[in-house]
Amino acid sequence: MTAMLVVGHGTRDAAGVEGFTALVDLVAARAGVAVAGGFIELSPPPLREVVAGLVAAGHRHLGVVPLMLVAAGHAKGDIPAALAREVSRHAGLTYSYGRPLGPHPVLLDLLDERLSAVLDASERAACTVVLVGRGSSDPDANAEHVKVARLLWERGGLGGIEPAFISLAKPGVPAALERARLLGARRVVVLPYFLFAGVLPTRTAVQAQQWARGHPQVDVRVADVIGPAPALAELTLARYREALDGDIRMNCDTCLYRVGLPGHEHRVGAAQHPHDHPDDRAHPHSHPGPASRAPGASE
Repeated sequence: MTAMLVVGHGTRDAAGVEGFTALVDLVAARAGVAVAGGFIELSPPPLREVVAGLVAAGHRHLGVVPLMLVAAGHAKGDIPAALAREVSRHAGLTYSYGRPLGPHPVLLDLLDERLSAVLDASERAACTVVLVGRGSSDPDANAEHVKVARLLWERGGLGGIEPAFISLAKPGVPAALERARLLGARRVVVLPYFLFAGVLPTRTAVQAQQWARGHPQVDVRVADVIGPAPALAELTLARYREALDGDIRMNCDTCLYRVGLPGHEHRVGAAQHPHDHPDDRAHPHSHPGPASRAPGASE
């Protein structure tokens, strides 16, 4: 059985390490295979130690899941580089590399739960959410964060949503809060898009509270991070199985033909048909040519 290796970035925050460890334990309880987790920097256990332990136990092929919300520098470069180094240290070691966790409907559900913990259902329509991500120098990663904000908006029921970043990208938390205020928001929930506690989620809360003190007319609340939830463990396992099966897809997790997105549930599994182009004679039925179109007909 192929062992599972969960790779995190690492944090100097003890609560963040505890959250990661708790998630790995949840995954291990469900996996039916050997599961280990380690970090590429900042906190123990280091990846080298974890891989050495798996190799010592007889594993020569690993299913690796980067425990990241978006595909930025860590998932695209840092973790693969660290894995290449481990391959050079252990003769015969190979691995299948999975993709990051998000965006995925499971994560949207968990974000909604964190939002509901600080916001009553009756308050949603008059509330703006500021969704705060880590931020990256990778435009694609930042665009993925904005996509998550949009997917939350598409669920309906919120007065507004503003994406923001705590580092490396704009807008920052104060700027997003100010934009929400200028657009008329009088109640705002700052919703961290982070897996576990850490320096950046703490900084997010501090900046939100500082801005709130200067704007007492706005009700500002800060939600919790996602945390080591059972549903997150199941998603992590799904990424592992996907990597082993060789089925690394693009945006199928948020494809309305595969996933019952709110308002589009009836389109799941719907048959797909090409458009009938009126000038394409390969179609099995005839179409009027340009000269026979009704006056004023659309081109």
